[in-house]
Amino acid sequence: MKTKEILLVNDDGVHSPGLLALKKKMEKLGEVVVVAPETERSGTGKAVSTGLIKVKKTMLADGTKAYAIDGTPADACLLALFKILKHPPSLVVSGINLGPNLGIDDLLTSGTLGAALEAAIHKIPAIAVSYSLERIRDCEGSRREKIGVETLDRCAELAKQTAEHVLKHGMPEDVDLNSINVPEKLSSKMVEVTTLSYKGYADIFAEKAGGYKIREWILNDYYYDEAGTDLHAVRENRHISITPIKLKFTHQKQSLEELAKFLGERGYEIRF
Repeated sequence: MKTKEILLVNDDGVHSPGLLALKKKMEKLGEVVVVAPETERSGTGKAVSTGLIKVKKTMLADGTKAYAIDGTPADACLLALFKILKHPPSLVVSGINLGPNLGIDDLLTSGTLGAALEAAIHKIPAIAVSYSLERIRDCEGSRREKIGVETLDRCAELAKQTAEHVLKHGMPEDVDLNSINVPEKLSSKMVEVTTLSYKGYADIFAEKAGGYKIREWILNDYYYDEAGTDLHAVRENRHISITPIKLKFTHQKQSLEELAKFLGERGYEIRF
């Protein structure tokens, strides 16, 4: 049987303890290649760099080789696909993010999810894994809170079991990405299969001399949402959330009939 190849990326930086915990689990499933930003690139979403991106080989804390780039998580995924591996891996796993990734705003803002989205766009099975800290007091620089090895191991083990199933059975036909969130204050081993919350961010900026800044990230500052959403599962129930995400947007072309008529009256040729 051909060896499975797993690409690991993240947004907390190549030397994040979350990525190392994930790597140790994933290497039990196949050959692991790590390509990640050299430093933290949280909040960059699926952004790609327009300037020069440098790639260098580095060593993780356990002595294994990895590639560090000075670009974004999405850059890491694309460079792995087209320049480093030069072929699609069997699976892309992004994380473990040291913070929550819940709801529509996080989906579009998180570098962890941005890398996984890039993989999914290229038809590669993708899993994003996040450890939902209750509070992140410093939203700049290397992270933030002291994370217990046992906690990261719990996240990584769940990711491994999810990855094992995906490698064996593939992604379901209508799922492009699985987003996993494990609460810091986990109440049980309950796993909720959830929908994405569509509640946007609250007022996350605080006034500071010269402007405004996100000074801390608090789970309870996310707006309440109904049962069945990723936000409710993690924030209210302290359960693990797994959210299946499909990339295809809907396009209700008939909703533009009135606009088409308006433009048609002004000399434009309209085609649906």
